[in-house]
Parts: sequence; structure tokens; C-alpha cells
Amino acid sequence: MRRNRPEAGRRHGGVPDWLKVKTGKAGLTRRTRALLHDCGVHTVCEAAMCPNIGECFNCGTATFMLLGDVCTRDCRFCAVSHGDPAPPDPEEPGNVAEAAARLGLRFVVLTCVTRDDLPDGGAGQFVATMAALRERLPEVRIEVLTSDFGGDSAPLDAVLAARPTVYNHNVETVRRLQSAVRPQADYERSLAVLRHAAAHAPEAIVKSGLMVGLGETRQEVGEALGDLADAGCRVVTIGQYLRPSPAHLPVERYVTPEEFALYERMGLERGLARVVSGPFVRSSYHAAEAAEI
Repeated sequence: MRRNRPEAGRRHGGVPDWLKVKTGKAGLTRRTRALLHDCGVHTVCEAAMCPNIGECFNCGTATFMLLGDVCTRDCRFCAVSHGDPAPPDPEEPGNVAEAAARLGLRFVVLTCVTRDDLPDGGAGQFVATMAALRERLPEVRIEVLTSDFGGDSAPLDAVLAARPTVYNHNVETVRRLQSAVRPQADYERSLAVLRHAAAHAPEAIVKSGLMVGLGETRQEVGEALGDLADAGCRVVTIGQYLRPSPAHLPVERYVTPEEFALYERMGLERGLARVVSGPFVRSSYHAAEAAEI
């Protein structure tokens, strides 16, 4: 993930200098990893091969991934394993709360694998984990990043009723590329989820995220930002897609830092309160700061 600056916009041909991986002190990173493993929790940092893992683990923070580490969907951008997952672990909410307490977190991000096999899509595990966190850390602020629950509003309402500080659901890419990038999801369904959250939990900050570098145009990014603003989103994250393996979608283009800055301006012009846009930005990257709006 480094070496050889390509011409702007050129596919393949090496990774640009601005995508050099950030690392932290190895000892601090190992300590965080060991603590998380000792608590028996999963993180999207490890499961999704996040390029920020060294930086975040070095700072003693992580994004917890609920409902195991096997997803029922097979999105073509995602490094998380897919297949037939195990039943939800009843100890998981307490384990997450223990890990958050030991890390001294004041802002906790909960995401999940998609669980289309469960009647509630895993909403109950989100609710139980939020309750466990607040019992252990009464002042904690919580961001949840959920699936689309197959378009069912009942599990979404259950999560919203638990009063997350931030409700996040990612559209991931522009409308035209949805079927290629996330074939088991739907752009309009995701917008409907966000619209429902904004209408039924007005106290929550509604958030979404996009990857770029998959073949989208600037106009399409602008349209997606407008769609998200119209759906009630207040915060949007935009980051560079990085191919986890040869089995995943190729990177079509490395987006320059200048273009990321342009996307931030475009989002603000369309009415979003905050746009966090940059090559290494991910949904939960510096999530606490993004929620300060």
C-alpha cells in the first residue's frame, strides 16, 4: 500500500504516496489487540483489514463488531468473511462493555456483520450492548452502524428507541454502482432507512458513508451527497476504496486529497452539517470528533 505515485486518476500502476499506511507504536498496538482478544470481542478494525488499525489501536480505541465475525452477505468490497454465522453470543454485550471500560472509552462505536438469518436482523444485540455499556459507563456516548435490516422498520425502531447518540447506515457507493458493489443491498432501501431514522429519532445524529475510487464520477458523488442530505443525514464520511484481496473489486482510481477536499465542500453546499473526507477516512474514523456538530 505504498510506493510509486501514479498519474492522477490512473487505474493500477502503483499506489500514491498519500496512501502510505499510518502506523502506531508496536507495543501500544499489541497491548490494545491483546486487551480486545482477552475480552473476547470482535472488531471491524481487524475483520475488515482497516488501514487505520495501527493508528487507532495505538490510541487505545477500536470499533466493536457485534454478532460474530461471519456475514450473511457477500459485498464485493468487504474483507469480512461471509457464510453461515453462529447464533448470537449472549455474553457479547457484557464483553463489549468490559472492553470499553478497560480502554477508558467515552465514545463507543458499534457495528455488526449483516445477519439476514435472524428474525430481528440482530437489533436485539445492539439494544442489549447499548444497555450494558450504559450500565458500566453511565456517561458514554454511542454510535451504532447497522445493516438495512432488509428494509424492516421494526428492528430499526428497536435500535432507535435505545437512543444512540449517532445512527449510522452506509450507502457505500453511488446509485449506479450499487449492484456491482453491494448486490444484496439497495440504494433506495438504504436511503429509506436513513430517512426513517431522521424522522423517528430526531435527537440522534444521522450519518452515512461513501467509498470513492470504484468508478464513480464527481457528478454522481454530488448526487449521492444531495440524496443523503435530503434523507436527513447530517454527517457523511468519504474515503478511498482499497482492495482487500485479488478476489475483491479492483480500485478504478486513486482519488487525490484535493478531490476529497472538493467533496467536502460539495457536501456542505448540499446542506450536510459535516463531511469528513479524505483518503483514509472510514465510517468510524475519529467518530467522536465527527459527532461534534
